[in-house]
Amino acid sequence: MNRLLERARANRKNPTSAEKVMWSLLRNRRFQGLKFVRQHPIGAYEIDFVCRSKKLVIELDGDRHYRGEKADAARTKILQRMGYHVVRFWNEQVIAHPESVLRQLRWVLERKASWISRKS
Repeated sequence: MNRLLERARANRKNPTSAEKVMWSLLRNRRFQGLKFVRQHPIGAYEIDFVCRSKKLVIELDGDRHYRGEKADAARTKILQRMGYHVVRFWNEQVIAHPESVLRQLRWVLERKASWISRKS
């Protein structure tokens, strides 16, 4: 089995507190009826959360995931080249202000939709 897939499966079984909160907000199409998956491999990366139909990646920073600004910027650029829009939140923000996180995600999706319709 692919090493990245093995690690993703292991991380699904041992989520951080912030990942638990975020997953409770996203799972079972709870957020705008969109299907999200967690700890999902994309290319060479293990993504915290992704809505494949909207090409939206959600990354939570802090604890075991924080790689540093340069590494995160490089990762984001690669994912963007693959057509994904990447949104990052700090763990503390997800835990303390989950409604704010959802508002920001709604705004991103609205902005992304209007950008796509202008391109067509």
